[in-house]
Amino acid sequence: MRFVAANCLREGMRLAKPLYRGTNTMLSSGITLNNLYIDGIRRSGYSGAYIDDDLSRDIEVIDVISEELRMETMNGIRKIITTAQQGHRSARPLNISAQVERIVRELSGNRDVMVNMLDLCSFDNYTYSHSLNVAVLSLVLGMAMNFPVGDLVALGSGALLHDIGKVFINKAIIQKRGPLTPEEFEQVKTHSRVGYDYIMAEYRLPPRNCRPILEHHERYDGSGYPAKKRGTEISLYGRITAVADVYDALTSERPYRKALPPNEGVEYIMASAGTLFDPEAVNAFTRKIAPYPVGTSVALSNGWTGLVVRNYASYCLRPKLRIYQKDGAAVEPFEISLKDDFNYLNVTISGAS
Repeated sequence: MRFVAANCLREGMRLAKPLYRGTNTMLSSGITLNNLYIDGIRRSGYSGAYIDDDLSRDIEVIDVISEELRMETMNGIRKIITTAQQGHRSARPLNISAQVERIVRELSGNRDVMVNMLDLCSFDNYTYSHSLNVAVLSLVLGMAMNFPVGDLVALGSGALLHDIGKVFINKAIIQKRGPLTPEEFEQVKTHSRVGYDYIMAEYRLPPRNCRPILEHHERYDGSGYPAKKRGTEISLYGRITAVADVYDALTSERPYRKALPPNEGVEYIMASAGTLFDPEAVNAFTRKIAPYPVGTSVALSNGWTGLVVRNYASYCLRPKLRIYQKDGAAVEPFEISLKDDFNYLNVTISGAS
């Protein structure tokens, strides 16, 4: 399968992975796209879709967690958010620690795989998808930093709930398409503390589990909020979640801005090491997150175009590629490894194609 941007989808293409509206299936895998479906994909805010064709049929995009667990967790997040919105004080719709333990078990089976976080989410499921993605990314970084299971569960629990405080912010502000006024931004900045207080009171999680909720907007140089903590004044959980939160936000499609491609999101995180983000967390991030996910098309410095077939953890900018164009002209596909093939040492990826 390969990823095709929404504006490049065409009638007759076959969908390789399902697309969702909220937590319900919008289009199932295997369906043949027509103009009505394509229009719906674009209007729903998807940046693109995975399709199957002869060029990419044997390319496997490995999900870091199963679709079943992903949808189950997103439904759990939805129930937590609904509970908070309705002001219920006794409902416990999700056993958070048990759910995170399941995610940890699935991630543990893919420890050696680089994370291809080219997430497919619509405007409708962004809140739930973002919460889960931040938890998954945080756990992947925790694993790369050799956290024991107990620490992973604590980290993942807070990361899963990191944005719960936005439930208590005026919805018109949260959904505003234009720039926020200074007064509106001050209101938004309260969500970290409000969310932390809510989860501590209602779910009675240990304080360390809740640090990502309180600290995911703190910055390594002290420029963040709510307390302007700097360096190791911020818990390690908070420093990790900050990286995961910003990366997923940058690479997600929103009504008020286009998503950045993964490579540009990775470049932003790398460039901010030591200022906005903890260098240790950024180092783990660059070892585990693929700038060019499997199934995406990339342009090379020599004028060739290829699909990413495989990523290598220690060489994230030197993947294995299936070349299918030279200088814009189609060629019989063949594969090269920028990591291992010395004939291409001077060839670099110039960007997503």
